[in-house]
Amino acid sequence: MDEERAASIVRWRRQALVLVWVGEVWNLLEAGVALWSGVQAGSVALLAFGLDSLIELFAGGVLIWHLSREWKGAEERAVAERRAHRLLGGTFLLLCVFILVQSAATLGGLVPRPDESLVGIALVIASAALMFVLYLSKTRLARLLRSPALRAEAIESLICDLQDLTVLVGLGLNALIGWWWADPVAALFLIPWLVKEGKDAFVREDHEDG
Repeated sequence: MDEERAASIVRWRRQALVLVWVGEVWNLLEAGVALWSGVQAGSVALLAFGLDSLIELFAGGVLIWHLSREWKGAEERAVAERRAHRLLGGTFLLLCVFILVQSAATLGGLVPRPDESLVGIALVIASAALMFVLYLSKTRLARLLRSPALRAEAIESLICDLQDLTVLVGLGLNALIGWWWADPVAALFLIPWLVKEGKDAFVREDHEDG
């Protein structure tokens, strides 16, 4: 490998880590605002959105550690990484249970109907824009670095973008035409994605054990 190529790889790796850290900082901010506005409005969709941001915050930490191992040429899989994947998968599935219970309680009239949340709408729009930019940037760097882990993270950013749009529809319908039930229904539409993410985390663990 020539010196110019080696210098480029070091620069690309630094840029990739910066992008992942940007996602981490955003997820922390996003979780705080989403949970606060979700409690204020009684919004199931925003609460699920905020809790998912906390999970993604943890997943980003796992990725940062994984990238450091990948770039150092480490081929072995540590017990700590397998446990992290197991915990990640479990948290996604627990979030599904929360959404089911909270949505059922809201739709059944056991808790107050969710109010509109302009703060939540603005947050989701900002998140969708940022996730799309991160997807494009991570995809380019993953191709240059030939990094499967970074490529997978880029795809996750795109999926989060689609997830954001689902939440936005629920919040928007409630704010624009008073369809309060669209809020918990939008949260329910997140469940297939969350179940897939939870199962994928356990599948990754099984492959590493094998």
